[in-house]
Amino acid sequence: MAIRDLAHTRNEAGGEALAIPVVATMIAVLFAGSTVLTPLYIIYKQQFGFSQITLTLVYAVYVVGNLGALLMLGGASDVVGRRPAALAAMIVAIASALVFLFANNVVLLDVARVLSGLGIGVGAGTGTAWIAELLPGADKARASVIATSTNFLGLGFGALVSGLLAQYEPWPLRLVFIVYLAALVFVSILVWRTRETVAEPGGPGQVSMRPHFAVPDEIRARFVAPAVTGFGAMALVGFYAAVAPSILAQQLHETNHAVAGALFFELAIVTALSIVALKQMQSGKAMLTALALMIPSILMVVAAQMLASMALMIAATACCGVTAALGYRGSLQVVNEIAPEDRRAEVVSSFFICCFIGNALPVIGIGIISTYASPIAASLAFAAMIIVFALVALGFGLKNRP
Repeated sequence: MAIRDLAHTRNEAGGEALAIPVVATMIAVLFAGSTVLTPLYIIYKQQFGFSQITLTLVYAVYVVGNLGALLMLGGASDVVGRRPAALAAMIVAIASALVFLFANNVVLLDVARVLSGLGIGVGAGTGTAWIAELLPGADKARASVIATSTNFLGLGFGALVSGLLAQYEPWPLRLVFIVYLAALVFVSILVWRTRETVAEPGGPGQVSMRPHFAVPDEIRARFVAPAVTGFGAMALVGFYAAVAPSILAQQLHETNHAVAGALFFELAIVTALSIVALKQMQSGKAMLTALALMIPSILMVVAAQMLASMALMIAATACCGVTAALGYRGSLQVVNEIAPEDRRAEVVSSFFICCFIGNALPVIGIGIISTYASPIAASLAFAAMIIVFALVALGFGLKNRP
């Protein structure tokens, strides 16, 4: 009997060890779906004949799905269980990839982007909670590091693989989604075989669809710095995901789709490695350091564009990666620290709304300005916004330091 119990314990331990990589892989694969378009935007723009404004709107509409998932389905996995919610997210991602595969107009691209945002929004929250419950002692800090680093790894590999396939293989707008569909199906099977951690899951009818987000009066002044930091960090990521390929083609005269994917891959890998390497940095210090770094980072990007310097663009990308890592991780941790225990979910949801808006709104502004003025004027306006926001947030952050 003792031998059988020991074998059962060992099997459970082995299952736990495999479960965490499976859930982390699910997060990475889901996020890869948001950047497979990064090297393809130029091709879509040429084949569908749409403007730079439309290009940035196709990118930004993804946030509609993110916000829908956050506001309406943020707590769904707490009710129905981690595995059913994760599988639902994977099914939505599969539907998104199928729409992309057969898309022949802008409307279908928008539909696919909304579905992608919805699947990622549900899957990321579910996966982060699932990893925390699978870790010994429900280590939430370690779960956050795993989830955020694999998030950026997925973003990076999505862009890199897409760029390579678009440049060197046939069917540039089709093959990448066939490969991505295969990856989604394979990971879905692994997720289906992973242990549930919610003790008594309920049915879908028990899920509340009422949005929960607010910032209590007593922490509003302290909330400004992390909210603006999250906005700025995600604005940098959005800039690279949506606009950088056009800058490479128009100002740096680099039309290789693999290079466009590789540039975003650099940003994502530097961000992921920085999250892990700098995880011991105190949250407030990380946030303030990110705000200070935002100013030289965005100025380097604009200088690279104006000087048509690929070397400077590579250096600027690395700097932006460190900034995004410190900004996102530090500001999220600060929000968790200042939020009242009984209202943490509402405050964190408000923070993520700021991040999503930062990821989308400035990109739309860049598209409008670059259409009616010039790409360099658009980048200068973006840089001015980042600098002003960073200085304001630094002021609030230094004033409200504990």
